[in-house]
Amino acid sequence: MEQRYATAPDQIPGMTTEDLRRRYLVPDLFVDDEIRTVYTHHDRVVLGGISPVSAPLSLPGYPEIRSEQFFDHREAGIVNVGGPGTVTVDGTEHRLAHGACLYVGRGAADVVLASDDAAGEQGAARFYLFSAPAHTAYPTTLVEPGQGTVRELGDQVTSNRRTLNQYIHENGVKSCQVVMGVTTLHPGSMWNTMPAHTHDRRTECYLYFDLPAEARVVHLLGEPTETRHMVVADREAIISPSWSVHSGVGTAAYSFVWAMAGENQAFDDMDGFDVATMR
Repeated sequence: MEQRYATAPDQIPGMTTEDLRRRYLVPDLFVDDEIRTVYTHHDRVVLGGISPVSAPLSLPGYPEIRSEQFFDHREAGIVNVGGPGTVTVDGTEHRLAHGACLYVGRGAADVVLASDDAAGEQGAARFYLFSAPAHTAYPTTLVEPGQGTVRELGDQVTSNRRTLNQYIHENGVKSCQVVMGVTTLHPGSMWNTMPAHTHDRRTECYLYFDLPAEARVVHLLGEPTETRHMVVADREAIISPSWSVHSGVGTAAYSFVWAMAGENQAFDDMDGFDVATMR
């Protein structure tokens, strides 16, 4: 489990491109037949990429989180960004299509992830995991693509027409602090989350997916008056601290998993600002 230590906004102005990418970009999450995890000390979030290609993979415990089983003291949302697959939690199998989300609550002991047909047209399942500490147990719950709370946002005129699926949130699947969903941009739209905002009490992470191999997203981060950018490829994740904006524009339409952890689960708990004030 890779460790990423917390950062402060006054560090941003002196960072090089490589500094920014080393601290906030999570590349290479999805490697065949591996489980890769990153622990960020921003809200003690764990990001994971699980790629069961030739055989199922069991989620282990890690010494970095000081527990025998991964979910001894944690909860997680798992979104499938690859071909169809299954997540079996303590003997109960849950089938995840592309874009589906499974919430796994504290106390789950045996979690096994598998692909339906790694050699098929859609390829292997690729499971993206977002986890935070949990103080109590909520039931494991599956949400199919498009079956969450659906919100239509943006406008084609401003190139940010998008469909937002809220899966884990205060009025949907219950959790201790994880809030999670998937946003899909409409064809011809490139901007996500613009006008941008921050969450002063919640770390938010993005995983970009369904982005063509040759396309890229220019992701903005930093305080609104001191922004920087990173160029991000398909199935790469961004760690966005509570003080940072999280927005981007792509060279093609795409989807992204957004996930937050912090002390407030209200989706609309955000601090907006006028685009004209950005620097």
